[in-house]
Amino acid sequence: MNIEPLNINDYDQLIVLWQNCALPFDAEDRDSRAAIERQVLDDNIDLLVMKSDGRIIGSVIASTDGRKGWINRLAVDPDSRGHRLAARLLEKAEELLTERGIKIIAALIENENYPSMAAFKFCGYEGWDKIVYFRKKLP
Repeated sequence: MNIEPLNINDYDQLIVLWQNCALPFDAEDRDSRAAIERQVLDDNIDLLVMKSDGRIIGSVIASTDGRKGWINRLAVDPDSRGHRLAARLLEKAEELLTERGIKIIAALIENENYPSMAAFKFCGYEGWDKIVYFRKKLP
């Protein structure tokens, strides 16, 4: 299994992975093909996939605002879990962020996403319940 940058031609496979992992999906906005293609070309974002026999079985997005690193869309196909694949994806994301001089890495995880929480805890991340998340969707 290898970890590599997403080739936009694999977009459909990526979306199937996210759907199989029950990650929220916004086909009209942030997860559209055009939006993902912009992310692939952005120097502050690494959209990585893990492949086995040419099929995407994992993903992670590592991004930075220059101050802090962010991990998003950590996903491992449910049929492939239990083999430290999420840890491998996280380690690669951390490596790329560290190369950019990032010293703090954070992630936002939905309350019911127990597989992601377990993976982050396994990799040494600590939960922090002192933050309330706010967001505003712009038109």
